[in-house]
Amino acid sequence: MGQIDLHVHSTKSDGTYTPTELVNYALEKGLTAFALTDHDTVDGIDEALKAAKGKPITVIPGIEYSTEYLNRDVHIVGLFIDYKTPAFVKYLQHFKESRDTRNYKLCANLQNAGFDISYEELMEAFPGAVITRAHYAKLLLSKGYVKSMKEAFDRYLGDHTPYFVHREKITPQEVIQVTLQAGGVPILAHPTLYKLGKEQLDILVATLTEQGLKGIECLYCTYTASDEREMKALADKYHLLPSGGSDFHGANKPGLDLGVGYGKLYVPEEYMSKLNI
Repeated sequence: MGQIDLHVHSTKSDGTYTPTELVNYALEKGLTAFALTDHDTVDGIDEALKAAKGKPITVIPGIEYSTEYLNRDVHIVGLFIDYKTPAFVKYLQHFKESRDTRNYKLCANLQNAGFDISYEELMEAFPGAVITRAHYAKLLLSKGYVKSMKEAFDRYLGDHTPYFVHREKITPQEVIQVTLQAGGVPILAHPTLYKLGKEQLDILVATLTEQGLKGIECLYCTYTASDEREMKALADKYHLLPSGGSDFHGANKPGLDLGVGYGKLYVPEEYMSKLNI
């Protein structure tokens, strides 16, 4: 049985490998498939599919959406998306405009705090990428304002810092419906990271299942054995399909590797066949 990775990022969002480099690295790692799930964009999929043509690897068109639930950032991964569906393309444009508005406001807050940065500078430094807070962190680090990416988030970019700007409220339910309309499979990403507690997480999964959620990440780079058991139990309880991935970002997440996460992750190929419904 082959090994796959259903949660991977490229330079089109906040990863450091281009889509083509990801294909080549996945082949080097012996993967039989991976899903390109950049944040709020599908701009890298055409390149990845072209790079994989004629090679023994499958590229799954995907995306990772950032949504809000109980004032927390909750992520939904969409897999097997028909990413050229007109309604989907139109929705993504709206999504991008919402992110851009947030980014301009965040940049202004940092400027007012005395940081010599501009949004234009960010776009020049990361051409073609959907600008995320990780890009802000890298710029602050490169200019010597912080000593690490972690410090950038802890002091200036995290949800609870005075500079943080919420995006237009986009709900998990909304992106689940968009994904379904594009023929995709919506997956709740890394549920343990939301720190909701068992009762609230159960309520979230139950609510989203009613809205059309089809799967849950039962395998993830930071899960303990206990986490895996809990996520698989939730999947069974609500008849959801299991998914899993490393959340690979290249050099932006040191020590985290494609396919294996921090060393122990293994997502079986059978997950892909079950999800491709």
